[in-house]
Amino acid sequence: MAALNPIEQLRAGQLPRRLVQLYVGLVLYGASMGLMIESNLGLDPWDVLHSGIINHVPLSFGTVVIVMSFVVLLAWIPLRQWPGLGTISNAIIIGLATDLTLSVLTTPDDLWVRIVFIAAGIVVNALAGALYIGAQFGPGPRDGLMTGLVRRTGLSVRLVRTTIEITVLAIGWLLGGVVGFGTVAYALAIGPLVHVLLPIFTVQLPNRK
Repeated sequence: MAALNPIEQLRAGQLPRRLVQLYVGLVLYGASMGLMIESNLGLDPWDVLHSGIINHVPLSFGTVVIVMSFVVLLAWIPLRQWPGLGTISNAIIIGLATDLTLSVLTTPDDLWVRIVFIAAGIVVNALAGALYIGAQFGPGPRDGLMTGLVRRTGLSVRLVRTTIEITVLAIGWLLGGVVGFGTVAYALAIGPLVHVLLPIFTVQLPNRK
């Protein structure tokens, strides 16, 4: 089934439910990132990059997430992709929600609490991803980069995603980003979790015109 363009996404039906689902998902996504950051046990590849960048610039974590989202969107131009409402919202809301979460959380002293933080962060991250992707308002900047490269190169999703994530992980690590147990746990768990949750929260769109 062909992807909807930005105008079709808004005309596709069930708009109130989809908007609520989109923004709940994005806020939860930012909250999940805050939990993983405060666990201090490692981050997903893109957040390893973000955490590495904040070691070298006077910006908050959420601000770096927002700036990098728009930097990634520049790569959409040669891929001839148009961002949807979900794409732009993703670029802004997640960073704001991450900073809000970080303003009320601190890194626990007890290891078992930090393990709870990373486990909860991964589960909530998967739920949040299923919610905002299932709302069908377009991919986030980073996922759209992946799908655009797949479409333009003809390479497999697995190869393109793995290449991107290894690249950003390596750059983030070189910049001093946080890599650890949580990075491995995220890599192993996020795919199966989203696989289970996404069909549950994908909104069926009756109007594809």
